[in-house]
Amino acid sequence: MAINVTCPGCLKRFKVDDKWAGKQGPCPACKKTIIIPSKEEEIVIHAPDHSEAGAVGTGGRHALKTYKWKDTKFQPLLFTAVIGAVLVALLIALVIRSSGPPELWLKALAAVLLGPPLAWAGYTFLRDPEFEGYAGLNLWTRAAVCGLVYAALWAIYTFLGGRFFGPDALTKGLEIWQMVFLVIPVFAAGTLAAYAAFDLDPGSAFFHCAMYFAVTIILRLVADLPAIPGLGAG
Repeated sequence: MAINVTCPGCLKRFKVDDKWAGKQGPCPACKKTIIIPSKEEEIVIHAPDHSEAGAVGTGGRHALKTYKWKDTKFQPLLFTAVIGAVLVALLIALVIRSSGPPELWLKALAAVLLGPPLAWAGYTFLRDPEFEGYAGLNLWTRAAVCGLVYAALWAIYTFLGGRFFGPDALTKGLEIWQMVFLVIPVFAAGTLAAYAAFDLDPGSAFFHCAMYFAVTIILRLVADLPAIPGLGAG
C-alpha cells in the first residue's frame, strides 16, 4: 500500500511503498535525504467542500462551523417608543407655539426626549449589515449616550454663539458665515459621537447626526421658532 510523501525541502509530492515506512531515502526531485513517514503519520489533504465552511479534520469532517449572529431586527415596541417620543416632542412644540415665548427648559426637554429614540432608529438602518449589530441593553445604552450628546450640542451651539459673537448675537441675528462657523464644530462633534457610539463609517455617522437635527429643526418650525437659533432673528 502506497504512502503519500511531501519533501520538506522542495515540497515535491510523491508516493512510496509502505515497506519504506520509517526509513530514510533521497527525494527523487532534489535528492535531499528525507524520512519516510509511517501510514499513521501520513498527511492527507482533502479537497475543499464548498457546501459548508469550516476547518476539516483528517477524516474529512468539519471540525469547526461558522458562527451566525442574530441580526438587529425590526422591533415594534421600540419603534412605537420612537414614534411616541416624536409625538410628545411635537406636542411640546405646539404648546410652545400657542403659549408665547418658550421657556428654555421646555425646549431642552424636547431635545432630550428625541435624542435616544432617534439615535436608535437611525442606527437600525444606517449600520453595516455585514457586521453583527448591537442589540438589547448594549444598543440602548449607546443610543442614550449618543442621543444625549446630540441634545447637548444645541446648548454648545448657543454657548459658542454667545462666546464668539456676543451675548445678544442669537437674539439680534447671525450672519451666514457666523452660522457656518458654529454649525461646523457642532456637526463634527455629532459625527464623532455617532462614530464612537455605533462604529458607523464617517459618512453614515454624519447622516445619523443630521437626521436628529433635521427632526428637531422641523419641530422648531412647528413651534414658530427660527429653524436654527440666530437665523432670521432681530
